Amino acid sequence: MTNHLMPTYRQLPVSFDRGDGIYIWDSEGNRYLDALSGISVTSLGHNHPAVTQAITQQAARLLHTSNLYHIENQQKLADLLCEVSGMEQAFFSNSGAEANEAAIKLARLYGHKHDIKKPEIVVMQGSFHGRTMATLSATGNRKVQAGFEPLVSGFLRAPFNDIEALKTIARSNRNVVAILLEPVQGEGGINIPDPGYLKAIRDICDEYNWLMMLDEIQTGMARSGKMFAFQHEAITPDVVTLAKALGNGIPIGACLANAKAANIFQPGNHGSTFGGNPFACRVALTVSSIMRDQKLAENAQARGKQLTDYLRQQLKDNRDIVEIRNLGLLVGIELKQNCAEIVALALQNRLLINVTADKVIRLLPPLIITAEQTIELADILIQTINQFSNR
Repeated sequence: MTNHLMPTYRQLPVSFDRGDGIYIWDSEGNRYLDALSGISVTSLGHNHPAVTQAITQQAARLLHTSNLYHIENQQKLADLLCEVSGMEQAFFSNSGAEANEAAIKLARLYGHKHDIKKPEIVVMQGSFHGRTMATLSATGNRKVQAGFEPLVSGFLRAPFNDIEALKTIARSNRNVVAILLEPVQGEGGINIPDPGYLKAIRDICDEYNWLMMLDEIQTGMARSGKMFAFQHEAITPDVVTLAKALGNGIPIGACLANAKAANIFQPGNHGSTFGGNPFACRVALTVSSIMRDQKLAENAQARGKQLTDYLRQQLKDNRDIVEIRNLGLLVGIELKQNCAEIVALALQNRLLINVTADKVIRLLPPLIITAEQTIELADILIQTINQFSNR
């Protein structure tokens, strides 16, 4: 049969039919434990009753009006996100890449308002910010950029977790207007910076009047053990971008602005036909309320510690393991060798994971996972890793 899809993904030989909580069933009725959450998207698990109710009620009421009119759900969602983040304003998009595009445009407009004709943004090596041309150019991965030249100009690259490099740039470049980074590099291999790194960046941005812009598309919405990863260091950035878990599978992104980044956008500066529609905002409002009220950040912190402690103990004699690291339920298990094939092996064992940066097993299980289910996940994963090592 002819496949009319563009081959943009190397898809695994399975198709899923339904899900419930942390489990998902394929079209043949086999059950899997989902330790990936659609890459940090279904953080409330599959078929969450409150999310399902919000979807069905709003679908029967109103889907779309456009941003030419006031949208009550949009205002309520902006209020809630600003309440839990300490930010001031929100712009809603359809995806993380679009949220980052909004942040990049904010930074450039901010620069021009300060009479900088060619504003530049510092970005990090090993980062990932999206697949659009600007976010691709900001991304610190040459592999995903290759073939799409000429890239968008205006980005300076610095090593991640290196404050001295940022200080050197600050002293030598007067065109810089912002720093854009992930608090934890997800696609880069669950790279967690040293304590105090974000605080030091905040200080540099304050000293040089730069915008501090955090891509929390993967780390945000309770996954790190706080509602937002920047809250581990008790700072407030100028811009935060969100997506993924915000809609639990319904496409929505957000760009939050604070202090000197607020009120930069004026009518005509930016927009989105579908962004912030009544349907997506109703679902995201439900998701965000559940995460806040049920204290899922605390569960992420507890289950992340339980999982990594157990894995370290059970895998201490496995010589393939380089390091097991986490922040909440952002978990990376680094191996000495490329381990892409372990994804298919895990699938055979009815476990969904993925590998990033060639050698890092990435775990992003739903934030609703229980202590018992955490051990179930770990046991299947340990079996899978040992099978891979014994090959």
